[in-house]
Amino acid sequence: MKIAFVGKGGSGKTTLSALFIRHLAADGRPVIAMDADINQHLGPALGLTDDQAAALPSLGAHLPEIKEYLRGSNPRLASADVMIKTTPPGRGSRLLRIVEENPVYATCARPIALDEGSVRLLATGAFTEEDLGVACYHSKVGAVELLLNHLTDGQDEYVVTDMTAGSDSFASGLFTRFDLTFLIAEPTRKGASVYRQYKEYARDFDIALRVVGNKVQGPADLDFLRREVGDDLLAAFGHSDWVRRLEQGEAPPLSALEPANREVLELLKAEADAAYHWRDAGRYTAQAVHFHLRNAESWGNAKTGADLAAQVDPEFTLGRQTGVPAQNPATAPA
Repeated sequence: MKIAFVGKGGSGKTTLSALFIRHLAADGRPVIAMDADINQHLGPALGLTDDQAAALPSLGAHLPEIKEYLRGSNPRLASADVMIKTTPPGRGSRLLRIVEENPVYATCARPIALDEGSVRLLATGAFTEEDLGVACYHSKVGAVELLLNHLTDGQDEYVVTDMTAGSDSFASGLFTRFDLTFLIAEPTRKGASVYRQYKEYARDFDIALRVVGNKVQGPADLDFLRREVGDDLLAAFGHSDWVRRLEQGEAPPLSALEPANREVLELLKAEADAAYHWRDAGRYTAQAVHFHLRNAESWGNAKTGADLAAQVDPEFTLGRQTGVPAQNPATAPA
């Protein structure tokens, strides 16, 4: 499953995405963690030191090699130079799988040993001095979109992505690349406002959105979220001394997390597992094509000097050629 964590800055989305990743790994699930927030904090939240996090390879810095690998023998791609962040896979493209070894993972992924299990971490890379004033963060997170367009996954396998903060998550087609999106919301007017904004953006694309309350201090906070969010509220994460210790630089074992908060993580996992039965390979591929054609017309054709619409393979649907089950939400079992 492809899972995203979104929310306004300071809502706790990175902390909760890291906790969810730890919880999955402790349950023995294969997990790829992706840090798509330009403020790179997922590594430290998973236990890396600042120096270790800074030494992580950047997906953006290796984009040419990534494109060349994914291009494979796709006859619609004359070279890696004509690939952009939205280029969809077609017959002949190389696809990524969660449990495998490949040159992309060898170059860009780093294993992280946790107190319970381990994960692979991929990071977009932070802004560098050369980027300041001349680059947009989309040039970094575009690598994540390209990877997810070419990634197949099965039941009990996870890609968990910590997205960029705020509504910027919707500034590209990346927000459609997930089976389920967890929105982390504080019990405040601002938190409710961000929820409504996300809900509005997601509506036209049939995005599965679940709200997780954070920093919930008592019944009044929970009642506020219920009034503002309604049925989209899945769970509420309460006060956590465990999280405070983590933020202070300690490395508490996951087993020490408060039982009530561990139950929230289990509820998130159950919801993510259910998302496997909602997935629609046709819709997923159609959305990738939709945003690719929009980007091609807006800037891609001019930048590459090619007609990028010709990259679309009408006979290819991600998932159906790879043995990954696909179901329509209208016919999926409850």
